[in-house]
Amino acid sequence: MLKEGSVRIPSGCAISGIIDTSGARFSGEAIIKSISVMRERSNGLGGGFAAYGIYPEYKDYYALHIFFDSSAVRKACEEFLERHFDIINLSKIPTHTVKEITDAPRIWRYFVTPLPTKLAASGLCEREFTSKCVFRINTQITGAYVFSSGKNMGVFKGVGYPEDIGRYFGLQNYFGYAFTAHGRYPTNTPGWWGGAHPFALLDYTVVHNGEISSYDANRRAIEPYGYTCTLQTDTEVITYIIDYLHRKKGLLMEEIASVIAAPFWETIARFNTSVQEKYEYLRTVFAGQLITGPFSIIAGFEGGLMALNDRLKLRSMVVAEKGTKTYIASEEAAIRMVEPDVENVFAPDGGEPIIVRLRGEAHGN
Repeated sequence: MLKEGSVRIPSGCAISGIIDTSGARFSGEAIIKSISVMRERSNGLGGGFAAYGIYPEYKDYYALHIFFDSSAVRKACEEFLERHFDIINLSKIPTHTVKEITDAPRIWRYFVTPLPTKLAASGLCEREFTSKCVFRINTQITGAYVFSSGKNMGVFKGVGYPEDIGRYFGLQNYFGYAFTAHGRYPTNTPGWWGGAHPFALLDYTVVHNGEISSYDANRRAIEPYGYTCTLQTDTEVITYIIDYLHRKKGLLMEEIASVIAAPFWETIARFNTSVQEKYEYLRTVFAGQLITGPFSIIAGFEGGLMALNDRLKLRSMVVAEKGTKTYIASEEAAIRMVEPDVENVFAPDGGEPIIVRLRGEAHGN
């Protein structure tokens, strides 16, 4: 298994995202081109993509993408799935020969829905039931890793440069309304297939450039709510924080941004009374979900993307628009590679969320 190199480039890693707010689906070729421009920001130890709207024919089913170390592990995992889900379809995820991609695990895809009897007996909603099953597989079936588990979306990732990973999975043959991408330069954690970005739970995905100095505090704060960090990288916890705050606590994406990149107390003190009370509440109640350290992230969710920098803007991020499409990337060149004539190009302020939804517009400019 490849490990990180000895050279530390803390500003490394590249992120990119594209969304068509009309809901029109476009080829993954565009996101491959975008991320390929930033090749020097990664070192071949991790690349990946999240794609939304790619499984319309199975949109009512959870699409589980799973890495297996062996056929025996796959059999054990399938036995678990059959006890908890109705498996509508299963197959190997199609891949293509790319000489730079080696030592790939077995990669399978399952379209599933919870068995009614199991769901009723659990007393859970189907999303919570599914997420708990994902964690059971990832913690109890050694050699099996569910790395994607949402509806009508999928994550494709591995060890390699992102453009090579994109060709390996044939991402140009997938069509969706939104894509995100990541080129990894790991500095503190191993380069391995499960540790590549994006990280995902249900339809939430995160690609991240930076380093989370609050990881241990964030992990301790989130694990009592049913999450287990298993993938050997600090970024994983951001996905669980977003899932917890949005799905379980019902916070809006704008409010989630105000938790994970909360304004400084002295900034909050300058707000008017009603706004000040809101931010004080969020900072106090969800103190354990505050993320510190340099970061820029793109979070995907059903129907939208959110881009966010840390409060001090220690990592680069550029946003631009053209027609119904919004583009987000670490560098403007990665946007212009796809759309040379973009408009309204701007760099969000630190802690300023840019939230783009279907049939909506970019906010925060």
